[in-house]
Amino acid sequence: MTRLLPGVIAMAAIVVASNILVQYLFGNWLTWGAFTYPLAFLVTDVMNRVYGASAARKVVFAGFVTGVICSFIGTQIMGEFGPLVTLRIAMGSGLAFLTAQLLDVAIFDRLREGRWWRAPVVSTLIGSSVDTAIFFTIAFSGALTFLEPANDVSWAGEVLPLLGTGPMAPLWVSLAVADWMVKLALALLALVPFRVLVTKLSPNPA
Repeated sequence: MTRLLPGVIAMAAIVVASNILVQYLFGNWLTWGAFTYPLAFLVTDVMNRVYGASAARKVVFAGFVTGVICSFIGTQIMGEFGPLVTLRIAMGSGLAFLTAQLLDVAIFDRLREGRWWRAPVVSTLIGSSVDTAIFFTIAFSGALTFLEPANDVSWAGEVLPLLGTGPMAPLWVSLAVADWMVKLALALLALVPFRVLVTKLSPNPA
């Protein structure tokens, strides 16, 4: 278990930092948390490559527990428009993280025998896409208001040009697309630290 400790600490730090930074806007469509959260996939993939899928899943569950704790704390802190974390955001965050990360682990494990970059790229791109779709749909879609009737998310349903210039779409769709694009970009950039960390931690470079 000691060998997994750095991965657990890194994952917990990323989850905590993302939960804090998501409160701060970056431009019109993003928060600062969008730039830290995708690093969770890097941690998962490094642990998967060096120690295997079972070890990676343990790190994922540690991150999930950390996220649940952060969400609970957030529900107790009142902001200008109510609790910092609503029930829908907590549900979306937890389900998105667990589903996407475990999917990432499974896909990576299936592709681990291919070229070194294939498993981290494919698993992260698919995992990130699923993560974005689950979180934003559960947290902000008007079709799911029954999950938390008292939470008014009508602001997220305002129809605007996609990312300010595209076809008309609900605001939450623009937020999701912007977040997804950042995840995809970081998935490619993360190949550099992935290669470095795996080479450093493993006697046999990936």
